[in-house]
Amino acid sequence: MHVENLNPFTLTNSIRCIHQQVDNSEVSHFGITIKAGSRDENDQEQGLAHYIEHCIFKGTNKRKPFHILSRLDAVGGEINAYTTKEETCIYGSFLNVYYERAIELIADIVFNSTFPTHEIQKEKDVIIDEINSYMDSPSEQIFDDFEDQIFNGHPIGRNILGTIESVNSLKKADIESFIKRNYTPDNIAISSVGNIKTAKLIKLCEKYFDREFTKSQGQERFPFVQYVPSHNQLERDTHQVHTMIGNMAYDMHNDKRRALILLNNVLGGQGLNNRLNLNIREKFGLTYSIESNYVPYSDSGVFQVYFSGEKKTNARIVKLIYKELKKFRETKLGVNQLHLAKQQLKGHIALAQENRAGLMLALGKSLLLFDKVDTNQEIFDQIESITSEDVIEIANEIFVEDQFSSLTFI
Repeated sequence: MHVENLNPFTLTNSIRCIHQQVDNSEVSHFGITIKAGSRDENDQEQGLAHYIEHCIFKGTNKRKPFHILSRLDAVGGEINAYTTKEETCIYGSFLNVYYERAIELIADIVFNSTFPTHEIQKEKDVIIDEINSYMDSPSEQIFDDFEDQIFNGHPIGRNILGTIESVNSLKKADIESFIKRNYTPDNIAISSVGNIKTAKLIKLCEKYFDREFTKSQGQERFPFVQYVPSHNQLERDTHQVHTMIGNMAYDMHNDKRRALILLNNVLGGQGLNNRLNLNIREKFGLTYSIESNYVPYSDSGVFQVYFSGEKKTNARIVKLIYKELKKFRETKLGVNQLHLAKQQLKGHIALAQENRAGLMLALGKSLLLFDKVDTNQEIFDQIESITSEDVIEIANEIFVEDQFSSLTFI
């Protein structure tokens, strides 16, 4: 599977679409991505974007919840959705013969949901249970709490789920207001990967997405610009200590983004041969779980290292992490090290694209963010252009110890 032979098109109402035709599979994937996430909520709307993602399955002008949930499941397909801080996505996977069924269903729930009062009230209890489950998982909670800490009151730092209090306060009018101002053509991208001709897909999309949109002034996003390093310890009733350290990083549009992705992959990415895993877990056996992550947003970004372990070894692990970061600031990657790092990153990208549902989602997000999708060759060329000088420069911009924040669940 390669990101090649892509077919972009735009509907008459200005919704952007992209399709990759796949002839050798019985399964296809279709989704709609909307630039509307938790950062687009007003102060009194916390948790609303995620709440809407749940509520669109609760009934349309012609379907009850059972009929929505059964429409694809009854023929062996599946429909799903997710919400992030910057987008909402609704998508389905299905046998090729059910392409039209899937497109019609997704268009119906996104644009024709009626949000019956008794159904959306009931869904609050489901989300509150989800919040409670999340609170029972410190290894998940610390990621969101850390971003809330470093973004310090900015909407992008909020937990996607909201709080029990904020979710209980949400009303049908809030849902309708949020959709009106955010679910607009310029905020929507449609993506498809499957066995259908582009010409036929265009006809189906025009048929089911041909609607007029109410003119609405979209809500402007304001970037976070006032970062101040901070350090917090919070008591949690857990057997392990969970720790996060990190710094602000490049946004999604920064030219240095790819080099930081490569650097993060070498330091603590998904490969078992990353520096943190080899030099802390394997060498000393101090932690079962340690990783680094780079999370770019549309106008900001976060670099972070997470680990868990015993309280008595916590300070030593932090010291060892900073030792690894210092190596990157002071020593360039050798020619062979850089070459292997590039090959590994390209391999990870290629493997990820073998998941066609994931590829479909990635195509939609790229179209929404950049109004284009790079081919594999373009991506690989960008990776190959990274120099050891680029890497050490980025390490000295991001891996600066006195600019790091920390959060520990102890």
